[in-house]
Parts: sequence; C-alpha cells; structure tokens
Amino acid sequence: MCGVTGFWLDKNITLGNASEILTRMTKSLDHRGPDSHGHFVNSDDNIGFGHSRLSILDLSSNGHQPMESLSQRFLITFNGEIYNHLSIRDLLTNEFPSISWRGTSDTETLLMAIECWGLKKALICSDGMFAFGLWDQQLKKLFFARDRMGEKPLYFGWQGDSFLFGSELKALKMHPSFRGQIDRDSLSPYFRYNNIPAPFSIYRDIYKLAPGSILTL
Repeated sequence: MCGVTGFWLDKNITLGNASEILTRMTKSLDHRGPDSHGHFVNSDDNIGFGHSRLSILDLSSNGHQPMESLSQRFLITFNGEIYNHLSIRDLLTNEFPSISWRGTSDTETLLMAIECWGLKKALICSDGMFAFGLWDQQLKKLFFARDRMGEKPLYFGWQGDSFLFGSELKALKMHPSFRGQIDRDSLSPYFRYNNIPAPFSIYRDIYKLAPGSILTL
C-alpha cells in the first residue's frame, strides 16, 4: 500500500510554509510507504500533493509520485493497484500509436488513460483497488476517486479555508487548519458497530469517500 495526502487552500490565503506542512502530512504515512516520498506544491493554484510510496510495480524512479502526465495537464497521487493495467496499455497503444511510455507502473497507465479517454472511461476500464487525488491543471479542478469495493481508504473535508485529504486521519491532523472536533452524530454507530460507516468519520466535517464514487471540486 501507499499513502496519499494533500490540500487545496482558499485562494484568498497564502501557502506560507506549505512544503513543511506537506512533509509532515506525508511523513505521518511512512508505515504505508517507506520506500520514497514525493511532494508537489503549486503556489499559483494553492495546491499541495504528497505521496509515501511502497514500490511494487516499477521499482525505479519512473514510478515516483506525485506523477505528472506527459502533457503536464494532470497530476496524480495514487494508492492501490490496477490489475489489468497491461491490457489497458495495449488498448491505449493500439488506439494512440504515438504514445511514449516512461516506465512500467500502473500509475502511469492510469494517468495516460485519463489523459486519452477522460477520467470516467479510464475508471470504468480499470479493474483494481485504489484511492487517488487528481489535479487537472488546465480546468483547475480537483478529483478524487475510490475503487468499487472501497478497499483503499480516503478521507477528505474542509477545515476552515483549507480542503484536506489523506489515506488516514493522522495525515489530516498534521495540517494547522485541522480542528479535530468530534462529530457527536458519529458516536452512536461507533458504539453500536465498533466502526463508523462511510461517508462519515469521527471528526466533524471530515468524511470518507464512498466506494465506487468520484468527488469533484
């Protein structure tokens, strides 16, 4: 498994020490991916992506994340595995013969599919377990998606003027805007079932992305 995290700030506030904050958020997910860490900060769009990598497919630096598409339009921080990514590569190569692959990771395959087919078709064609954040630098939109069965976790929510996301709540706690107010409505299912079902979490205004869904900002 890997760890994904990041934030998107209201345009009226500045990033300040964004790199330091992002490092803390990513570092909290070390146990999910100790092989390498990656950060992306765009001060123009007030966005930051972090990634804690567990190398499984393509152990080289070509699988490093956050990963940018060849056109530099899309940026992704991805956790999971696309089981049929080699079949998807074959389809893409046949349809778009000019494609040039940098490595052999399923993250690159998904990113290329999104660039060529669009996000919805790419996800329909993908068989796997995953959760990811995707930044469209052309449309200035942020997308999140989770696999059909919800095997990979993803938390998100607004905390003041900052939108935070991460594979685990501990990553969100590392951001200075995190409030940590207990959602009292979530206590009942917690004590009854010993867990809190999606889309809720133990914290107010922080949610779990529902399985098989896409969130767009």
